[in-house]
Amino acid sequence: MGQRRYPECVAREGKRRLRSLEEVVALPRRSPLAAELQGALAAASRLHGLRSDLSPVPVRATATISEAGAYRFRLKDPIDLRVSRVGGRSALGFLHELGHLLDHQIFYDRKTRSWASEVHSAFKPWREAAALLDKRVLPGGYSRQRYFQSVHELWARSYAQTVMLRSEDSGLMRRLEKLQSEDDAHVWEPQQFAPVAIEVELVFERLGLRQLSLPLAA
Repeated sequence: MGQRRYPECVAREGKRRLRSLEEVVALPRRSPLAAELQGALAAASRLHGLRSDLSPVPVRATATISEAGAYRFRLKDPIDLRVSRVGGRSALGFLHELGHLLDHQIFYDRKTRSWASEVHSAFKPWREAAALLDKRVLPGGYSRQRYFQSVHELWARSYAQTVMLRSEDSGLMRRLEKLQSEDDAHVWEPQQFAPVAIEVELVFERLGLRQLSLPLAA
């Protein structure tokens, strides 16, 4: 049996510079998800950019039913973002995986394999605010619950909810409201989440990645 080939990582070239998110990821152009993903990416890009030396990270549409998305990487380097077109959660799934990509690329410690959300000082007030959120529970065993409550996952979930909340995109905002009305475990109710959304925005302010000159919403 031949040895399984590991997927290639995204190439790096030149110096790190501040880029728009449209330069950071490459959306699938011919996918039925194209318009939905473009809207979600535009909403995120209005909030912040990223300092990066990466070639665009490909976003691949899948038919996976077990998860809404996945971020694949090897050590410091991304491979791709995967988003399922099944289940009607593509925008949320994409923003969740984009949150993982940002977390991984803003800071990565090769010795401890820690990401920014765990250890970076710019995330400290967010970590404190996120620790006060209700613990949402998914069906499944202990290992699944432990992962769902990890700092990585709390960041990705709160990032996705913040982008949808601040998007000024009626479609994204309706999707968020629907998830909240259904008591979906991946989101929090509006009043409780409001202070965390501000802290998510302030992370990018502290990092010098904010794209807006507007005051932060209350």
